[in-house]
Amino acid sequence: MSATLYPTVPHAEPAPAPPVQLTLKSGAPGGLLDGAWWPRSRDLMAELPALVKVLDSSWGRITRIAVNPAHWPVVPRKIPVAGHVVRAGWFTPEIDPHKLMLFSYRSGRWDLLVVPPEVGAEAAARLMAAAAVRDGPPLTASMLMAADAEEHGVAPADQSVDSTQAWEYEGGASKAVPAQAVRLPGADHRTA
Repeated sequence: MSATLYPTVPHAEPAPAPPVQLTLKSGAPGGLLDGAWWPRSRDLMAELPALVKVLDSSWGRITRIAVNPAHWPVVPRKIPVAGHVVRAGWFTPEIDPHKLMLFSYRSGRWDLLVVPPEVGAEAAARLMAAAAVRDGPPLTASMLMAADAEEHGVAPADQSVDSTQAWEYEGGASKAVPAQAVRLPGADHRTA
């Protein structure tokens, strides 16, 4: 019996996870938002563990989260995080689509503005700073997003784009084609 030995190949050290992009209000929580979080994607299983790991040390163990599923394609019921499980729930009409609610036994509830991952760095910095202002007007997460879009002339990044629009946006169409009026049988064709 013989064995073939191969030299060991050095293993690259795993790359450290990028820092969590998070801004919190200083001092005691107050107002409608306690800060802002800018995830890198809309994958809760991938994004939430890093956020919870950072917050567990200062807020106590995060045990539950709640989101509006409008901007999260998958909301798992349980998310493993640093040795424990965070239970996730979703509520469509009750939770602002741009907000993440975190619950801890020690600290209660915290509400964070979720800056869409598609937003550019400049807009994200503005939104995160605005969500962390203690003496600003009490704005909901969606109101804060809308106010920033209105003030800076930026369209909301979370609007859904169908595949045709995405193709054209990325340079697929050479020029815009004017829409043509289509008459449907039995439809009222009066103009306003």
